[in-house]
Amino acid sequence: MIADARTLLEGLDEAQLEAATTLEGPVRIIAGAGAGKTRTVTRRIAYACASRQWRPSEVLAVTFSVKAANEMKNRLGALGVEGVKAATFHSAALHQLCSVWPQVSDAPLPHVCDDPQMLAAQALKRSVGADGIGFDTFAVRDVLAEVSWAKVGLIAPDDYARVCSALHHQPPAGLDPEDFAAFYLAYEEEKSGRGQMDFNDILLLTCHVLEHFDEQAAAIRRSVGHLTVDEYQDVSPLQHRLMTLWLNDSREVCVVGDPAQTIYSFAGASSYSLLGFDREFGPLSADVDLNIDYRSTPQVVSYANRVLSAAPDRENYLRLQSPRAKGMRVMRNVYDDDAQEAIGVAQRIAKFIDQGSKPQDCAVLTRLNAQQQVIARELKRMGLRSRVRRDAGWSSSVLEPEDEGLRDALEAVAIRGAEQGEVTISTIHASKGLEFKHVFIVGCSEGLLPYGSPSPSEALEEERRLFYVGVTRAEDTLHLSYAKTKDGVSSFTRAPSRFLYR
Repeated sequence: MIADARTLLEGLDEAQLEAATTLEGPVRIIAGAGAGKTRTVTRRIAYACASRQWRPSEVLAVTFSVKAANEMKNRLGALGVEGVKAATFHSAALHQLCSVWPQVSDAPLPHVCDDPQMLAAQALKRSVGADGIGFDTFAVRDVLAEVSWAKVGLIAPDDYARVCSALHHQPPAGLDPEDFAAFYLAYEEEKSGRGQMDFNDILLLTCHVLEHFDEQAAAIRRSVGHLTVDEYQDVSPLQHRLMTLWLNDSREVCVVGDPAQTIYSFAGASSYSLLGFDREFGPLSADVDLNIDYRSTPQVVSYANRVLSAAPDRENYLRLQSPRAKGMRVMRNVYDDDAQEAIGVAQRIAKFIDQGSKPQDCAVLTRLNAQQQVIARELKRMGLRSRVRRDAGWSSSVLEPEDEGLRDALEAVAIRGAEQGEVTISTIHASKGLEFKHVFIVGCSEGLLPYGSPSPSEALEEERRLFYVGVTRAEDTLHLSYAKTKDGVSSFTRAPSRFLYR
């Protein structure tokens, strides 16, 4: 069996091999863009199970999307490993809650609310009064996002005003901290009164069970004998709390991430846990850097390294290397207005397709959803089909469904569309984890990228990392562009992004 297991390690480079064969104790893998992260992690799990050092039923691999979880399960299945649990934090926690809930409560398990905006609207009326502020759909959306921010940061309603004061944080929708705290509490009461929970409650309830019900906690932990956490730079304090409760006194954990790809701080993500993993869990059994980018050409990799070289905390970031043959230089283009930029990008994509590329090999990346329609219209005018990936998911229109089932349906339609040949138009946030032969990043001007032209701050560094993520989506060619004006007649002239280099 051991001899058969060794074949699972074939083709791994030296760093990947170290990561895949260190199976006991805490392991940290800093994996740069295109460095074979998923390949390394799946081979590590498969090797451990095939050599009978791990039981598949005691392995949990946590990912940050259903797509990533399915990819991991498919890869493990292809390697002959069945029974490993690969899931998102929320999916894994919900499964655990369902398995123990009858033993910890006589009441039914709350169901996930299907209309949180309605609950938020009711809570706003109760807490601050219907006539206090004109709450439109956007205000309701913003206060719900703030509730999520508070929950993933482990901030209870009673602590909210104090935290705002300490962080100089301003609530949304014109509310002061005390009014928002009252709304937050009313929202929780509206939800619990209906026997409902939101997505963050799934994690909070699981943490509660693990902290206060010893027998059920032990049962849950038996299914988490060996824990792998992907995209560890994106864990929130709440997810980190759940992870440490899963482990309890165990040190059988492997975390994988890249500080340079931390782009979700607005949702509570921070690379603090990844960078401080050795202080929290050390001494480490292995601390591995995967810095060989097998995806991109040396020209793209060199540009990506240059983007990060200007960061004040650049010592925290890997410097990538590319083993690929020399490719095309990174292209920079300036246009008179947004329409001309869309035309220029569409023409270049059409030329690639005429030369033998497939539509799905090409992607146009934007900073904002609002930039996408002009690109989609121009591609359509040239006879090219496109699919739009907004920050909320795949879409063929302005629809951004809240229903998870509808989002999954649209995702399936989009995947079928890719097989038929469509250019991808995506925000950079939504492109994370994807790759394309030809990438066009539009709107590379101050105010758009970085958004708001922030002064040196964490906000600027988040924008720098976001640009880096966009750059590293490119395999063969990278095209950067911006328009000097929005419509060609505006007196305001845009300046090129500080992230553009010659």
